[in-house]
Amino acid sequence: MLKKSLLGAVALLALIGHAQAEDLKEFRIGILGGENEADRLRNFQCLVDKLPAAIGVEKVSLFPAADYDGVIQGLLGGTLDYAELGASGYAKIYLANANAVEPILTTVQTDGSTGYHSIMVARKDSGITKLEDLKGKKLGFADPDSTSGYLVPLVTLPEAIGAPVKEFFGESGFGGGHENLVLEVLKGNFDAGTTFGSGVGEFKDGYTSGNLHKMVEKGILDMNELVELWRSPLIPNGPVVVRSSMNDDMKAKFKQFMMDLPKTDAACFSAIQGGDFTGYVEVNSDFYKPIIDARKATIGG
Repeated sequence: MLKKSLLGAVALLALIGHAQAEDLKEFRIGILGGENEADRLRNFQCLVDKLPAAIGVEKVSLFPAADYDGVIQGLLGGTLDYAELGASGYAKIYLANANAVEPILTTVQTDGSTGYHSIMVARKDSGITKLEDLKGKKLGFADPDSTSGYLVPLVTLPEAIGAPVKEFFGESGFGGGHENLVLEVLKGNFDAGTTFGSGVGEFKDGYTSGNLHKMVEKGILDMNELVELWRSPLIPNGPVVVRSSMNDDMKAKFKQFMMDLPKTDAACFSAIQGGDFTGYVEVNSDFYKPIIDARKATIGG
């Protein structure tokens, strides 16, 4: 009996050691949908080049999802190791399995805040200049799992318009991600749409970070074609999350790499974050409790 027990313990330790070794071979990065795939892959290529030596893996692989849910399901299923999420996307994971991932860091804006805004825009030549002009018109949201592109407007717009979203607007729909949503607004397929930005800096630049800023930087958006109709209260910046079952050594190495990145490679940091930030700050699930509660109350898991 003792011999069997010892053999069982040795086998268990071997399995654990094997699992940890497997954990260190490949680091899998999930990239949210909503932006041109080639742009997303290019923005994250610097991590493919730098992370293997920094955290001790053989290779880093990028998995760009078609939408937010693709990354969410990959994290829930344990097939991804790290992703940059919005707060509502993290809330969806937390409500499904609170132990699937750990939020470890979030970004700090150039003004020192750790938040950003949902920003509603319309075509400047549409004649729409204020929220009241949208009564009965078509509103576009970015993605069902977007914080700024859906959850926060759903929760906070009613106070601004004096009615539930479904009653005020004649129609609403999803634009297939933030970048495409803005393009659909410009095409006239939506009268207005909700996207995101830091709200810091100049409107003509698309602010200092966010979807509008990225589109301006890529040369596919002239902010002179848009007008801002509404801005939400401050939203917690989305988390850097890692798979909870990842071994502690890799978690520590990865976290340190990311915290150092703004100084060691500012261009890489800016590319993956989509704009100008001063760095990272540590967070945990408590930081996102208001968003988790809001999602649970309005959308569910």
